[in-house]
Amino acid sequence: MSQHAVSLAVVAMLGWGLWTVLANEATRTLEPELAMILSYTAGVVVAVGYVAVQSDPIALERTGVTYALAAGVFAGIAAVAFYAGLSAGHVGIVTTISALYFLVPAVLGVLVLGESLALKDALGIACAALAVLLLAN
Repeated sequence: MSQHAVSLAVVAMLGWGLWTVLANEATRTLEPELAMILSYTAGVVVAVGYVAVQSDPIALERTGVTYALAAGVFAGIAAVAFYAGLSAGHVGIVTTISALYFLVPAVLGVLVLGESLALKDALGIACAALAVLLLAN
């Protein structure tokens, strides 16, 4: 993997981590739905600004647009649930459980896309599921 990809991943990790702490603080004084709308509005402004400074042309292809819009629907559902969870529970538990979202594509990759599952992958998934059980009780 390139150093550039790792650097971007670290920026993403730090950004998501700070976003979580700030989102938690926002839900102390705002309704979770409003906090989410404001947060995602700011995110859209950042994304539009990023696209605006890129020199590559934007290409729209029907299949990609459909997938992107569907992804947005699920991201919106997840965001509402996340913010509502923050206002109702502990940030460490809500964040840890929701951060296990990677289990969904891992399982769907095997069941729907026909990807293989190595023993170490299965053990990782089992450990993650155990973490959820321990945190939720």
